[in-house]
Formats: sequence, C-alpha cells, structure tokens
Amino acid sequence: MSAKTSEIKLKFLEALQTISNAEELEKIRVEYIGKKGYVTELLKEMKNLSNEEKKTFGQEVNILKNEVNDKISEKREELRLKEIELENSRMPEFDISMPPKLKRGSYHPITLVQRQCEEVFRSMGFAIEDYSEIVTDYECFEALNIPKNHPARDMQDTYYLENGQLLKSHTSAAQNAIYKKYKDALINDGKPIKAIFPGRCFRNEATDACHENTFFQMEGVMVDKNISISNLIFFMKTMLSEVFQKDIKVRLRPGFFPFVEPGFELDISCLICGGDGCPSCKHSGWLELCPCGMIHPEVLRMGGIDPEEYTGFAFGLGLTRLAMMKYGVKDIRDLNSGSLKNLAQFTDDK
Repeated sequence: MSAKTSEIKLKFLEALQTISNAEELEKIRVEYIGKKGYVTELLKEMKNLSNEEKKTFGQEVNILKNEVNDKISEKREELRLKEIELENSRMPEFDISMPPKLKRGSYHPITLVQRQCEEVFRSMGFAIEDYSEIVTDYECFEALNIPKNHPARDMQDTYYLENGQLLKSHTSAAQNAIYKKYKDALINDGKPIKAIFPGRCFRNEATDACHENTFFQMEGVMVDKNISISNLIFFMKTMLSEVFQKDIKVRLRPGFFPFVEPGFELDISCLICGGDGCPSCKHSGWLELCPCGMIHPEVLRMGGIDPEEYTGFAFGLGLTRLAMMKYGVKDIRDLNSGSLKNLAQFTDDK
C-alpha cells in the first residue's frame, strides 16, 4: 500500500474511534467515501500515472474503499446495539413472575353470531361472499324488481351520496352480482347457486328498542331446478337450531317484498320475554327475524337465469336481532353504543 493510501487509512481509523452517534458516523462516511471524499479524490490522481501504476494504484484504492465501508458498517451495528442497551437500562424493573392484570377485549356479539351462522351454512355447502356497503341504485333497487318511483322504495329510505350511489339498505343489493357470478356453473355444470353474503346496512329511520339506522344482515340464496318453499324452511330451521342449540318456535306469515313471490316474514318467539311481550318485540311475543320467499322471476331474469327452468329462494337474516335473541340484549341501540360496560359480558377474561 502506498504512503498516501496508508496515511488516509490511519486518519480514518483514528477518526472512527471518536464516533459516538450515527450522525457523526454519517459525516465520517461522507468525508472519506462521499463524492468528494478522501478516498474518492485518490482516483482522480490516476490520470498522472502510467498504465502499470494505474493498475496497482487502482487496486489499492478499491481495497481501501472496501475496508472503509466494512468499518463503517461495523461501527453502525455497534452504535445500534449500544442504543438498545441504553434503552433497556432505562426500562423500569418488573417481576416477570407476576400475572398481568390486563383487560382483554372480545369479539362483538354480532361478529360472534355472524361467524357461527357462516359455519352452519358452510357445512351445508354455501359459499361465503362479501359485498360493498356503497352500491348503485340499480343494485339496491332496480335489479330487485323495484323500479324508480316504485312505492316499495318508501320502505327503505337510505343515505345517498353526491355521485348518485347510496349506502345499501339491505344485503339483497348483492343478489344480482351473485347470480351473474355463478350462473355459468349453474347452467353449464348443473351446480346449484348456494351463497350467503353478510354485511352492514343503513336506513334513514327513527330508532327505538328494536330499530336502528345501522344494522347487520346476512342474505342467503339458493337457485336450482325444482327449489321450493320446503327447502327454505329446512335451511332456516337447521340454522336456528344450530345457533341457539335448541328447537326454536317459528312462524311464517305473508309479507310483501318486490324481489320474492310469494314472500314471507319468518318470526321467532321472543327469547327475551319468552313470548309474553316486551319492548323488544313490541309486546307481541314475536320478533321479525327473516324476510324471505321464492325469488321473483324478474330478479332471476335480470341475473341472467331463465325463471322457466330454475327457481330459488332468498332470505335476509337479521344478524343484529339474532344477536339480541341469543345474548338477551333488550335494546338494539346498545350494540352500536360502543359502551364497554354493555359489551364486557362477552369478554372471556372478566
């Protein structure tokens, strides 16, 4: 190594010993191997050397540059470890043998009910789908046999955006997309459409013990040849018995929904009052849980499915109300309140 490269290396090593933080280390790096650093400047002197000298001198400079880089990397790691050690020394001492006193959170009761329902329907061959909370007027209404200016729209006043889209007022808004997604497998391969799609819904309406402007539903559909109301009742009874782990008293009564024909309201006996009557069930002893029915031919047709060949059922299960029944929540507004006191009962570690 030439006298010049040896001198620069010595000066670098001496300077490196005085470094105490990352900022000083960066200054040293720029000073020696930056664009105008000592090592970089050496290369400019090569123009005055012969070809043989250039080769030897160039190798020396490259070796020096690599050594400087390595030393800087080592120093950077050394400073990092010292910083961690210093930080650890500032931490308060604690007894690791003491059990932690932590208040653990839990899943929201609606989430618990949703996951349980998903498992039940998954075991019966249903696909689990997700869908946007912001939809078009076509998805939410027109594709469901609710044209513009139809009086049925008054039943579902929702929130509109400036671009003409809206917050979906029911999970049925996903039906058209589901039919189009699976219709080829139904028509070409004979595979029935079996899907559920849970989600959050919004309606501009007054709130009380059993109504909220934000709530959760789970839509379900099945389409195949020769599907009947009996299939609908079977799947709903199976789901409810699995969720509540007991037989549930239900009733079907006629109900109007433009996207099903015939349409029904599936009610369950109020589990909060035992059927005696309370504010949650409007003192009727029954709680409306699941609008349902046979899919309207026009809705199937809009989804690309021939209603002369295929039939199907659809239901809109109220997950929020199902959670109320399962966990004995008397006021639906408690579920959206964010009150830890109300939700603490669902925490495993109380």
